[in-house]
Amino acid sequence: MNLPNKVTALRFFITLGYFVVLALVIEGACVSPECRQLSLDAALALFLLAAISDVLDGYLARKYHEETNFGRVADPFVDKILVCGSFILLLSFRELDGILASWMVVVIVSREFVIHSIRTLLESRNLQFGATFWGKQKMLLQCIAIVGSLLYIAHLSRFDWSLAVVRAIVWVTVVSTVVSGLVYLRDAMKLLRDEGL
Repeated sequence: MNLPNKVTALRFFITLGYFVVLALVIEGACVSPECRQLSLDAALALFLLAAISDVLDGYLARKYHEETNFGRVADPFVDKILVCGSFILLLSFRELDGILASWMVVVIVSREFVIHSIRTLLESRNLQFGATFWGKQKMLLQCIAIVGSLLYIAHLSRFDWSLAVVRAIVWVTVVSTVVSGLVYLRDAMKLLRDEGL
């Protein structure tokens, strides 16, 4: 396993640790406000570490020309787990009532796994279907929405202005997710037509 793939594997385990910390907060493992806030800060740190490692493994793969079939499949799959799992767990926080709705999470999760399935199908037929500008900006916005939500829960919910800001970020993220999904579907259909499939 080359270095970029090791970073991807490490990101998977960081993601699991992040989920465990967030789940403990949801289950009320912290009895004091200070413990809860500290745990949310730890979850935020783990999320940021996982997100940064996503940039790192892509950079290493390009720099050392070590792009592999495993990396092309595993890297976006771990991203999907990180993002989808985050939004699903965030639904459990009452602070986000009125900001993050269950239908939004359904849209995000559905888009991620539909596009991942299409990418896997195309690459199984040796058709390159990598990330585009739309996919990258969607991922960036999703990460910003998750970070903003965690900060809001831990530190910002007492400020009136923060509600409108975080709500706007989540809405922009949902719209971007839908638009990027439609762009990927259009490109996939064009690729299939060009290949006569």
